Amino acid sequence: MLKINSDRLWQSLMDMAKVGATAKGGVRRLALTEADTAGRALFETWCRDAGLTLSVDRVGNLFARRAGRSEDAAPVASGSHLDTQPEGGRFDGVYGVLSALEVIRTLNDAGIETERPLEIVVWTNEEGARFTPAMLGSAAFTGAMALHSALESRDAAGTSVAEALRASGYAGERAVPGTVFDAYFEAHIEQGPVLEESGVPVGVVTGGQAIRWLDVRVTGQAAHAGTTPMQYRKDALFAAADMAGELESIVVDFFPQGLATIGEWQIPNASRNTIAGDVAFTVDLRHPHDSAIADMETEVRARFGSVATRRGVSVEISQHWVSPATPFDLACVDAVQRAVDALDYPNQRIISGAGHDAIHLAKYCPTAMVFIPCVGGLSHNEAEDALPTDVARGADVLLHAMLERAAAV
Repeated sequence: MLKINSDRLWQSLMDMAKVGATAKGGVRRLALTEADTAGRALFETWCRDAGLTLSVDRVGNLFARRAGRSEDAAPVASGSHLDTQPEGGRFDGVYGVLSALEVIRTLNDAGIETERPLEIVVWTNEEGARFTPAMLGSAAFTGAMALHSALESRDAAGTSVAEALRASGYAGERAVPGTVFDAYFEAHIEQGPVLEESGVPVGVVTGGQAIRWLDVRVTGQAAHAGTTPMQYRKDALFAAADMAGELESIVVDFFPQGLATIGEWQIPNASRNTIAGDVAFTVDLRHPHDSAIADMETEVRARFGSVATRRGVSVEISQHWVSPATPFDLACVDAVQRAVDALDYPNQRIISGAGHDAIHLAKYCPTAMVFIPCVGGLSHNEAEDALPTDVARGADVLLHAMLERAAAV
């Protein structure tokens, strides 16, 4: 049975990992920075070598097309992202891009044509580490986010996406929203421990769980640390700390599927000898079911409000981003299942815990994902790793799922 060139795929991953490499073995390629642009340029070189045609849309999404026998047919697409976290790993996102490229290379080597064209996509700013929201490029492509809103998003230094696109040379002309694909498949590391703990090398992903990002601001009263008795204080930090404890307690009621994280914490105008009068932090809620995550948010608002009342402070909670639970297309999931069964690779059905570009695509065209384990379940970390055998197996599954879909009009 046809399989990808595992050595070539691994070498491509290691070569891309040199672009923006960090001292601890990770990668830093924030979206549309010089490092990200260099990574895209390397990918473009490989695509031209494979005979692919390149184009860029107005939000910087990069497309590499392999012609099919029916050029007017909607393409079968695959891809992910090349941008990383500030201290990211070598496989998150890039595995999906380069496994799709390896699919094309393998078909070229075997002299196989497809009825439908194939396209590889590099989505802009998937991580959300430089611009918000995450998955910005695929959101604009699918119409989930207005193009002008995406272009106006700014990083911490005040640079807009539009300005970064011009500076990087990726302000393209291809229309946004984009032309609908016949289907979209995305290969990715799991970014969690389930597959590794189960001893299973391939996950057949059935959908993505619901995600809600909340912005929380606690306002008390700044005062002198040495002259204000404890009973008279309106300490925003101690109140926020109580709220953090309440958040952890809330998740217990939604065990084992509910998840909650405080990823950012700020004390504006902080001073060592001043009581914090203002604290801002983020809350990330996740659950496979929309009704449950709505209940989680309701509980957060109620308990944080109670803490604020008890401590004499005020709290404001706003939704920053909401992604509903998203089932993948049954036909595409079945195509992945048939591929992994034909290859006789151990596998299991799994729900994606992380957000991916495929979540946006699933609301736009038939979509499915292929997961492989990552060592220790570790991701968004410089120590992120994957085994070469798992890397190859996931790409083999991607190859046959795409080939099945692209062979039929």
